[in-house]
Amino acid sequence: MVLTDVKNVTKLYFLGGEDIVKRDSEEIHRKAIADSSGAPVVLIFPRTSESGGKAGKYGEIMRAYFKDLGAKRIEFAELLDSLQEITEKVNASDLIYLPGGDTRLLLKRLRDSGTDSLLRKYNKVIIGNSAGALALCRDYVIVKGQGAALETKVALGIGLANFGVCVHYRSLREEYSGESLDKELKGLSEKVNVKIYAIPEQCALIYDEGNLEFVGDIYLFCKGKKTKCK
Repeated sequence: MVLTDVKNVTKLYFLGGEDIVKRDSEEIHRKAIADSSGAPVVLIFPRTSESGGKAGKYGEIMRAYFKDLGAKRIEFAELLDSLQEITEKVNASDLIYLPGGDTRLLLKRLRDSGTDSLLRKYNKVIIGNSAGALALCRDYVIVKGQGAALETKVALGIGLANFGVCVHYRSLREEYSGESLDKELKGLSEKVNVKIYAIPEQCALIYDEGNLEFVGDIYLFCKGKKTKCK
């Protein structure tokens, strides 16, 4: 078990990527549901695309998913919600879900709405899937070729965890995983003073009261070296 430093949050789930239609990370979600009272009020944030409006088809999929997993109630943080409305929804929830998509757009929405401050004070369970997982970190990792990125670098997240993560690690789709992955991550970890956890799809890194738990094969890149997490 690896010790690290995370601020104010009881439990964080970092998912490397999930197909929500296929529900291919269902067991990880079942664990998160159990950790948040077994019948939680779930608050789901909007899918990170440029389209506005209500939750739509994405909302229907997510509502059915969490209902089948045993959620007591499912709420959505809509794009047009005021800070007061978001605050009330956050305070009433037992579990928060941050979606995948465009990390920069997700972070912009969280910061512009003031939700980033609410998440730093939250003390229950947060699931971050893909972009959502990246956003939770102090420094999230962008790999060359991942989402058309031109270079491998770190960027600022909202700072709930003092480590970095790389999602979609070794995905079969290069636009998800990036180019020359291990070489790029070793080089970055040597260049910057950040521990980088590489998380494949259908795998998760779970933070719990100072400890990290690993679901699936997750790797740590630190000071130019790669080690498998246990």
